[in-house]
Amino acid sequence: MMNDFDMLQDSLQKRFGAHIHRHPTVEWNEIQTKLSAATLRSLDWMEQSGGEPDVVSMPDGRLLVIDCAPESPTGRRSLCYDDPALEKRKKNKPAGSAVATATAHGVSLLTEDDYRHLQTLGEFDLKTSSWIETPETIRAQGGALFCDRRYDHIFVYHNRADSYYANRGFRTYVVL
Repeated sequence: MMNDFDMLQDSLQKRFGAHIHRHPTVEWNEIQTKLSAATLRSLDWMEQSGGEPDVVSMPDGRLLVIDCAPESPTGRRSLCYDDPALEKRKKNKPAGSAVATATAHGVSLLTEDDYRHLQTLGEFDLKTSSWIETPETIRAQGGALFCDRRYDHIFVYHNRADSYYANRGFRTYVVL
């Protein structure tokens, strides 16, 4: 009988095989050796919250597992950017923040470069948008960044960090 982590690894292996273009020089057995219990817990959360995690070879040589769901993961929407923004919000507070949720599950928000690379591997966020890691210089002024793909172009936008929308979530990654 398969346990939850066995079922997760089976799903990950199937997705890995179905999307070789995301990691053309990597073999599944190489990935399996890097899947610690902590990594599997993070990947299980990514999977359960709708992220469809898959291995992605990055241009700088890093090997990441990134949320590759076509739209921003359904289980991670309607959140403000971080906890300071959440605390600032007095009315109509969202359930939480993207940064705190990611941190609690051992994952990181994509950077702008990570997001742009992901978009070279497919078309993501055609109807949704995703918070991305925001430089402290922007965050210190109350802002945060998010991205999406419209008109076959990748857009990076800004918004107040305490804003939240039903179609804005966040994508994450785990380093292997």
